[in-house]
Amino acid sequence: MDQSNAPAKPVQLNQIKKGSRAWAAWLIIAGGTGLLAVLLAFSITRGAAEIPLSSVWNALFHFNAKDTQHLIVVDLRLPRVLASALVGAAFAVAGAVMQGVTRNPMADSGLMGLNAGASFALSICFAFFPGLSYMRLILFSFMGATIGAGLTYGIASLRRGGATPMRLVLSGAAVSALLAALSQGIALYFNVAQNIMFWTAGGVAGSNWEQIRIMTPWLTCAILGAIALSRSISIMSLGKDVAKGLGLNTILVNFLCAAVVLMLAGASVTVVGAVGFVGLIVPHLSRFLVGMDYRFIIPSSAVTGSLLVVLADLGARTLNPPFETPIGALIALIGVPFFLYLAGKERRAL
Repeated sequence: MDQSNAPAKPVQLNQIKKGSRAWAAWLIIAGGTGLLAVLLAFSITRGAAEIPLSSVWNALFHFNAKDTQHLIVVDLRLPRVLASALVGAAFAVAGAVMQGVTRNPMADSGLMGLNAGASFALSICFAFFPGLSYMRLILFSFMGATIGAGLTYGIASLRRGGATPMRLVLSGAAVSALLAALSQGIALYFNVAQNIMFWTAGGVAGSNWEQIRIMTPWLTCAILGAIALSRSISIMSLGKDVAKGLGLNTILVNFLCAAVVLMLAGASVTVVGAVGFVGLIVPHLSRFLVGMDYRFIIPSSAVTGSLLVVLADLGARTLNPPFETPIGALIALIGVPFFLYLAGKERRAL
């Protein structure tokens, strides 16, 4: 390694620390969590049947099984809004980890083939293994996400120069299109299109307490794992050579981060379906607000991602009553222009 570059390593690391705004991160985490609680309560009251906040309070603390409004709150809307918050945090943290480790500003589980791979695995489950438990669906989803990511990286690495950010996005788009076509083919041939359509469009309308119970430990452990790895991710964001020069075990960090991303994306897709762009938009917003230190970016992304998906789900239920708009379509209205903006900046990588 060129010794002339050695002094730059601590300088770069110090620049990350000095350029970070811890106060902004804590403001986002504290204020965002409070805003999320208010938004969750408001979201429960909205829908095809509007329910007053007093009935929501009574349903939570004085539940009456004979009251229709209480049943709607507890059995339908509460698991739905909790699922929205959980998968929003999961997708956002997954995107932040991917962008930090790969130094790819366009990294996102939806764009890198993970979501499509997980959806493909779910279509196989519905066609060939109907009646699987939710836990087994999650495990199949992990395997599908791994296949999608492996295909994306493998195709992007075929050409000279390796897997550049733009090549990863292009190969991810190709892999996602292929897996989506295969999923639809399986759905039509085996007559399970109605079951798979929910995951294709993206939404949390079918969320239930069993999913919340099983999904929460997976996502909680993965998000805590990402926070524990955040300092190493900050170092990785400086480049592999710099990270090795600072004594970081890059192979181990890459493996652990890949496991975290697969857990986050795989478990989320089993609930919400193939929703993209959350992991693309939110980490960029967090970096703009709190700086380049991933110790602040990751928790800020978790809170902001939850807010985004809960807002999208609220819009899905209220924009076109009595019909429901897929939240994936609403988020794409923001995500596609943002993606095109980033693609324009990265066009030289082709």
